[in-house]
Amino acid sequence: MIKIIGLIAAVIMPFWNIPLIVRIAKRKSSKDISLFWAFGVFVCLILMFPSALASKDIVFKTYSIVNIIFFSLVVIQTLRYR
Repeated sequence: MIKIIGLIAAVIMPFWNIPLIVRIAKRKSSKDISLFWAFGVFVCLILMFPSALASKDIVFKTYSIVNIIFFSLVVIQTLRYR
Protein backbone atom coordinates (compact mmCIF):
# COMPACT_ATOMS: atom_id res chain seq x y z
CA MET A 1 0.00 0.00 0.00
CA ILE A 2 2.85 2.38 0.84
CA LYS A 3 4.50 1.75 -2.55
CA ILE A 4 1.24 2.41 -4.38
CA ILE A 5 0.74 5.73 -2.55
CA GLY A 6 4.38 6.63 -3.25
CA LEU A 7 3.99 5.73 -6.93
CA ILE A 8 0.86 7.88 -7.26
CA ALA A 9 2.63 10.79 -5.59
CA ALA A 10 5.69 10.26 -7.81
CA VAL A 11 3.53 10.70 -10.90
CA ILE A 12 1.42 13.60 -9.57
CA MET A 13 4.14 15.76 -7.98
CA PRO A 14 5.91 16.81 -11.20
CA PHE A 15 2.55 17.99 -12.58
CA TRP A 16 2.92 20.99 -10.25
CA ASN A 17 5.31 22.34 -12.88
CA ILE A 18 2.36 22.89 -15.23
CA PRO A 19 1.08 26.07 -13.51
CA LEU A 20 4.58 27.56 -13.80
CA ILE A 21 4.76 26.70 -17.50
CA VAL A 22 1.31 28.19 -18.11
CA ARG A 23 2.07 31.32 -16.08
CA ILE A 24 5.21 31.99 -18.12
CA ALA A 25 3.25 31.55 -21.36
CA LYS A 26 0.40 33.83 -20.23
CA ARG A 27 2.77 36.62 -19.21
CA LYS A 28 5.10 35.95 -22.14
CA SER A 29 7.96 36.51 -19.73
CA SER A 30 10.24 34.40 -17.58
CA LYS A 31 12.15 37.29 -16.03
CA ASP A 32 11.15 36.19 -12.50
CA ILE A 33 12.70 32.75 -13.05
CA SER A 34 16.42 32.59 -12.37
CA LEU A 35 18.30 30.88 -15.19
CA PHE A 36 20.91 29.85 -12.62
CA TRP A 37 18.18 28.12 -10.58
CA ALA A 38 16.49 26.51 -13.60
CA PHE A 39 19.74 25.12 -15.01
CA GLY A 40 20.97 24.12 -11.55
CA VAL A 41 17.88 22.01 -10.92
CA PHE A 42 17.95 20.63 -14.47
CA VAL A 43 21.61 19.59 -14.24
CA CYS A 44 20.98 17.88 -10.90
CA LEU A 45 18.04 15.98 -12.41
CA ILE A 46 20.18 14.90 -15.38
CA LEU A 47 22.98 13.76 -13.06
CA MET A 48 20.52 11.74 -10.91
CA PHE A 49 18.78 10.19 -13.93
CA PRO A 50 21.22 7.28 -14.54
CA SER A 51 20.96 6.30 -10.88
CA ALA A 52 17.17 6.40 -11.10
CA LEU A 53 17.15 4.19 -14.18
CA ALA A 54 19.47 1.67 -12.50
CA SER A 55 17.42 1.65 -9.30
CA LYS A 56 15.04 -1.17 -8.48
CA ASP A 57 12.85 1.32 -6.60
CA ILE A 58 9.91 1.92 -8.92
CA VAL A 59 8.87 5.08 -7.05
CA PHE A 60 12.28 6.74 -7.49
CA LYS A 61 12.51 5.61 -11.11
CA THR A 62 8.99 6.81 -11.99
CA TYR A 63 9.42 10.13 -10.21
CA SER A 64 12.72 10.79 -11.97
CA ILE A 65 11.32 10.04 -15.42
CA VAL A 66 8.17 12.13 -15.00
CA ASN A 67 10.04 14.96 -13.26
CA ILE A 68 12.73 15.22 -15.92
CA ILE A 69 10.04 15.44 -18.62
CA PHE A 70 8.09 18.22 -16.89
CA PHE A 71 11.11 20.15 -15.67
CA SER A 72 12.56 20.03 -19.18
CA LEU A 73 9.39 21.84 -20.26
CA VAL A 74 9.98 24.45 -17.54
CA VAL A 75 13.53 25.03 -18.79
CA ILE A 76 12.39 25.22 -22.42
CA GLN A 77 9.62 27.67 -21.53
CA THR A 78 12.01 29.77 -19.44
CA LEU A 79 14.48 30.00 -22.32
CA ARG A 80 11.74 30.60 -24.87
CA TYR A 81 10.44 33.69 -23.06
CA ARG A 82 13.82 35.03 -21.93
